[in-house]
Amino acid sequence: MAVSASVSGSVAGSVAVSASVAVSVAVAVSGSASVAGSASVAASASVPASVAVSASVAASASVPARPPSIEDRVTHHYADSDGVKIHYVTLGEGPLVVMLHGFPDYWYTWRHQMEALAASHTVAAVDLRGYNLSDKPRGVEQYDMRLLMADVAAVIRDAGSERAVVAGHDWGGAIAWWFAMTRPQMTERLIILNLPHPRGMMREWRENPQQQANSAYARRFQEEGAHETLTAEGLASWVTDEAARARYVEAFERSDFEAMLNYYKRNFPRSTGNASTDADTDTDADTVADADTDADTVAVADADTDTVADTDVVADPGPPPPPPVTMPVLMFHGLEDQALLASGLNDTWEWIDADLTLVTIPGAGHFVQQDAADLVTRTMVAWLNR
Repeated sequence: MAVSASVSGSVAGSVAVSASVAVSVAVAVSGSASVAGSASVAASASVPASVAVSASVAASASVPARPPSIEDRVTHHYADSDGVKIHYVTLGEGPLVVMLHGFPDYWYTWRHQMEALAASHTVAAVDLRGYNLSDKPRGVEQYDMRLLMADVAAVIRDAGSERAVVAGHDWGGAIAWWFAMTRPQMTERLIILNLPHPRGMMREWRENPQQQANSAYARRFQEEGAHETLTAEGLASWVTDEAARARYVEAFERSDFEAMLNYYKRNFPRSTGNASTDADTDTDADTVADADTDADTVAVADADTDTVADTDVVADPGPPPPPPVTMPVLMFHGLEDQALLASGLNDTWEWIDADLTLVTIPGAGHFVQQDAADLVTRTMVAWLNR
């Protein structure tokens, strides 16, 4: 029995995506049975002289062997990032692709993409600091965007390369954006999953009431002791595959919940920059970079300040905008994502001085690399091998 289906779609007039699904089931059973009997009775004997009976039954069934788990085939490494050990796994050979997960996740989130990309690339899937087998340094300052970007650079060097394709989802996407903007010499191409450009995110946090409301969870994560409410089982509840969920629970039990939330405390803006929506805060954090640093020391938001602008003083123009992205970019966005709304994608092309391929996927949510694994994987492979 064979069943096949094909689906094709075109996105935003500039991206054509096709996906095919084929399912085939073949069962072959052959059976034969023969029974041959012979009996001869000698004239001089009252009992049979010989009795021969033979029977044969042959049956065969074709059952494909189950391939080894990706966990059994990856190679484990540790990069030294200024004394912090960053764990990553590799699969395949070829140009380097570094993959960065988000919250709450670990390297295994890329399992579907790794299988396909490994045919032509060396894929390095990272555990961000604080997660799974990577080190978990204490202190909010240890999760500053500068250090997170330095971890990526350490992985690239440890893998024996000078540059790489950098892919990131969620917080990994934020790190990937800033790495590409501030270390273009180390970034061959950029792949982003469900994380709008930092300038688009800041605009939505400032101007979009729905995005402000949907980001309330991040503000709660910034509260003292917020990590105490988290559990490994709760963090893994989004994983729909039961076997995978068990692995996630184990990985989160090895992780540091406080470290996970330090990403929000250090890098997520504590205000929207809109006075009408910030009545309950005394923090002016509407920045995407430190005003007194160069482009190599950029943070997503200056989340440390607790000062309030004096309304009687001319407003500080703030830091310059982040530099443009200068390498080709592939973006995916699951349109059912409620944490990061698709409106943040608007004007992305204004901040990229290279070709942009944008794939929006109806029916997929925040974890698009798993919700639409086949489409994401096929598109990545085609884009990287074009």
